[in-house]
Amino acid sequence: MTVVYRRKSSKVSDKRRLHSKDILDATECFDDKYCIGIGGYGSVFRAELEGGSTYAIKLLHSVEDFTDEKAFHAEIQVLTKVRHRCIVKLHGYCSHSKCKFLVYDFIQRGSLASNLQDEHLAKELNWSRRVAIVKDVAQALSYLHHDYDTPIIHRDIKSSNILLDCDFKACVSDFELSSTMAFTDKCDVYSFSVLTMEVVMGKHPGDLLLPFFCRTEQCTKLKDILDHRIIVPTSDEEKDIILLMLMLVAFACLQICPKAKQKMQQAYQALTNRSCPTVILRPIHEVKLQDLHDFCSTIQTI
Repeated sequence: MTVVYRRKSSKVSDKRRLHSKDILDATECFDDKYCIGIGGYGSVFRAELEGGSTYAIKLLHSVEDFTDEKAFHAEIQVLTKVRHRCIVKLHGYCSHSKCKFLVYDFIQRGSLASNLQDEHLAKELNWSRRVAIVKDVAQALSYLHHDYDTPIIHRDIKSSNILLDCDFKACVSDFELSSTMAFTDKCDVYSFSVLTMEVVMGKHPGDLLLPFFCRTEQCTKLKDILDHRIIVPTSDEEKDIILLMLMLVAFACLQICPKAKQKMQQAYQALTNRSCPTVILRPIHEVKLQDLHDFCSTIQTI
């Protein structure tokens, strides 16, 4: 078996071949003690190679699922060309009749989900870091949907697929294969809005995802759903505005009417715009979820 990969310093595909023995030795043939995560399509292992390089190796669960070898290679070739600081780099892959695995950058702090679930780690995710994380994800999706030669739909945006590096920079990971075919960007937009609310709330938004949640939650104030493990934002105007914009973008993405749904490009622009609609520009402790929901339902873009 060999690993096909792209050299960092080259803009052109450099198919130097490495023995997969390097990966197998580093993980002791994918021993469970090196496993750092399990997903629907594969298990992820940490591999420390000679020379000090560390990689995350995704071993695909079932080789039988990939009956179209040509399509598999075509998808991999697309993903190896993706270049963005907020997207985990795919260095290469191994494709064999008995084993298929992908070689990614190893991201130090693990998934956003694991950080939010841990009481201590969650407190390190202050509001400025959470805002930055949402912006990073929005920027990555905007790039995939609008700036890349062939639009790529991730299809599985969730907190467990967002990785944080040592500086809390967010990186989108774990694309589903065949993500460039037969899907629209709406699934990513919806998933992004769910992720945004999870970051703000510190947990899955649950009933707030229901189309008519406002019937029971209309009096709930924004401050009451914020993650209370970290200090509630002060009246500092910029933090208030940014948090409001986060929720505005989230609710706009959740609108049922297709015309009211955001494109990721619009969502990212809204998050980087520091102005806020005057209709809801008031102290954060006064803003109700109904205010945000109603405002978003009247517009197509923020």
